Amino acid sequence: MEKIINYYFSPISPWTYLGNKRLGEIAIRNGVKINHKPVKLGEVFAASGGLPLFKRPAQRQAYRMAELKRWREFLNVDLTLEPKFFPVSDDLACKLIIACDTEENRHKISHALMCATWVQERDISDEETLSVICTENGLDGPQMIRTAKNDTTQITLDANTKEAIEVGVFGSPSYVYNDQFYWGQDRLKLLEIALKK
Repeated sequence: MEKIINYYFSPISPWTYLGNKRLGEIAIRNGVKINHKPVKLGEVFAASGGLPLFKRPAQRQAYRMAELKRWREFLNVDLTLEPKFFPVSDDLACKLIIACDTEENRHKISHALMCATWVQERDISDEETLSVICTENGLDGPQMIRTAKNDTTQITLDANTKEAIEVGVFGSPSYVYNDQFYWGQDRLKLLEIALKK
């Protein structure tokens, strides 16, 4: 039986960025398929009692920053703690991921979008920037934008968000495997243990 991870995420989340490459490596090591399911994180927060970052109490914001520094050092990755274009709307970016024709391309574009925000300080709410990112990754940028803006991708994004709420997602990234829910990139090791059983 094929093993499948349902991957609910927002490409604007730094935690998703920190885990995305490792998730891909885990999938390859364990022969697992990833279903990329970008979601409207604001709606997920609204349904689950979460707050957007800048509405959180000061101590929570301070702890988030401390944890980002720790994880950046622990994983030895590039990460701009306060990028120029954050927060911005990631709706079109989410639909761009959905518009990809294969899961491989969805993973590649997802990671490119995350790097654009958290390493390169580019604006992933900007249509031209998104088109260029697609082209840089071997896809037809203008055509990808046209596909991303059609009704089908919006329907899929809405469906992903509804599904995420129904299965108990309350943050990004979240992973569901074998009806078990894992929240956060720091649970990836536990997810891999489950995959090996």
